[in-house]
Amino acid sequence: MKVVLIADVKNKGKKGDIINVNDGYAMNFLIPKGLAVAASAAAVHETNQKKAAEAARKEKELAAAKAAAEKLNMATVTVYVKCGESGKLFGSVTSKEIAEELKKQGYEVDKKNILLEEPLRKIGRATVEVKLYPGVKTKINVVVSEEK
Repeated sequence: MKVVLIADVKNKGKKGDIINVNDGYAMNFLIPKGLAVAASAAAVHETNQKKAAEAARKEKELAAAKAAAEKLNMATVTVYVKCGESGKLFGSVTSKEIAEELKKQGYEVDKKNILLEEPLRKIGRATVEVKLYPGVKTKINVVVSEEK
């Protein structure tokens, strides 16, 4: 019996897949639990429309991320921090502070997407990678300066 999965089913498939299963498995488990519906022409058509809409949405998001990456590529962000006489910072510059400075410049980047290996602890310039979308990354310059 062919069914359209409504949810992910372990060892069978993911949501939206059209699979062939035993009649008993479909009638006694998948359909009563709301994990699948019988693969009628309408159900298959609806599933195909949802997949096409999802693909179009992902394509649009990818294009937007690529445009943002091009705009953001090698942008410079200056973070002012307090430091001691030797140039050593009181604390460090984290991805949260970098994200706040980017927001002030008009870029919406989540702090989780700023890929800092470790917080910046010295005055100077650093190149930091920013992940905008799976497979879309760019680099920005972060300048750490002394607060006056």
